[in-house]
Amino acid sequence: MLFETERLKICKITIDDAAFMNILVNTPNWLKYIGDRNVRSLEDAQHYLNGGILKHYKDHGYGFYKLILKETGATIGIAGLVNRNELEDVDIGFGLLPEYERKGFGYESSMAIMDYAQKTLKLDRIVAIVQDNNPNSIKLLEKIGLTFEKKVILFEEKEELLLFAKNFN
Repeated sequence: MLFETERLKICKITIDDAAFMNILVNTPNWLKYIGDRNVRSLEDAQHYLNGGILKHYKDHGYGFYKLILKETGATIGIAGLVNRNELEDVDIGFGLLPEYERKGFGYESSMAIMDYAQKTLKLDRIVAIVQDNNPNSIKLLEKIGLTFEKKVILFEEKEELLLFAKNFN
């Protein structure tokens, strides 16, 4: 376990989490707001983890983490930090299974990730990118202290995204 909050254990993701990731990346809000990662099987999920989250741990020492509900032991989502080639700063992100959305878990885990970024990783700045039609994520970003800076086009989809940021210093 990396750390914990009042209701969550926040742990590194392993290859054994592939079945969970296969479910998470195919939930309606993930597909709508984050995008289709073409993960359709356990094998696809293993490749997705090896090429993404697990590689990021090796390359940067941090990444996305699984959120485990203390009360039941259920894995309910992910939250964490990612270095994107398209961004100058580290990006915070999160995703929850539908039944755990809008219950404060995104806020609780994101605040813990922000604290980790500032105090442990000693980052000076955190950013987040979000679609303008995702009001729940925008509200969460604002609630954890990020503010809108500008509109950006980062990926080949040519979709305009909102960039939020927070400076720690």
